[in-house]
Amino acid sequence: MAAVTSSAVAIPSFTGLKATASAGSTPSRVSLPAKTAPGRLSGVKASLKDVGVAVVATAASAVLASNAMALEILLGGDDGSLAFVPSNFSVPSGEKIVFKNNAGFPHNVVFDEDAVPEGVDAAKISMNDEDLLNAPGETYAVTLTAKGDYGFYCTPHQGAGMVGKVTVN
Repeated sequence: MAAVTSSAVAIPSFTGLKATASAGSTPSRVSLPAKTAPGRLSGVKASLKDVGVAVVATAASAVLASNAMALEILLGGDDGSLAFVPSNFSVPSGEKIVFKNNAGFPHNVVFDEDAVPEGVDAAKISMNDEDLLNAPGETYAVTLTAKGDYGFYCTPHQGAGMVGKVTVN
């Protein structure tokens, strides 16, 4: 993750700049004194460029940090449907997926041993068939690293169509 340190951020100096507004109003323009040394203006531009670089670095850092956040999948639709919401989604390898009880519980999350990438032990990434999330907001989290498609279901509601698929990129 990119980080911005205090040594990488240059704060521009606006010494010598004057606002051309009347007292009590918000300045709308800034003008330079008539006798500004030639290097002075380029110093302000360079400082502003450094601030721009710091802003871009901070934004990039925020994007990278947001990618480290977990993806939340609801167990049961707001309308009471017995479904994973969303039921078909993609994640990058290593992203945490949080399954959260929403409605129509109890629920669980079981990965189908016949619908996971080769070499993945479905039992290790699944909840036990008998373990259930019984209260609103209860969660089960899993992080998938092997690329490919993973089929999963809710044991109590599989017959009602509560199944899903995640693609790990």
